[in-house]
Amino acid sequence: MPVVTRFPDCRIRINAKDHPPPHFHVLLNDGREAWVTITELKIVHGKVAAREIAEVLAWANENRAMLAARFEELQR
Repeated sequence: MPVVTRFPDCRIRINAKDHPPPHFHVLLNDGREAWVTITELKIVHGKVAAREIAEVLAWANENRAMLAARFEELQR
């Protein structure tokens, strides 16, 4: 499970052979996890508030094309 980037409170991961829709996983240091869609940057799974990962969502917004390409690459 490749880690795409790290933040002080979490890391971002995209799983190989994962299910649609294209998404990434936010793994918080406290053990919680959220799944975030790449196209809408919407939390679709997990008990994490958007305000808790605001920095991640801002980064993802700027890097959406790269995230989509990585997701696609890992699905082959």
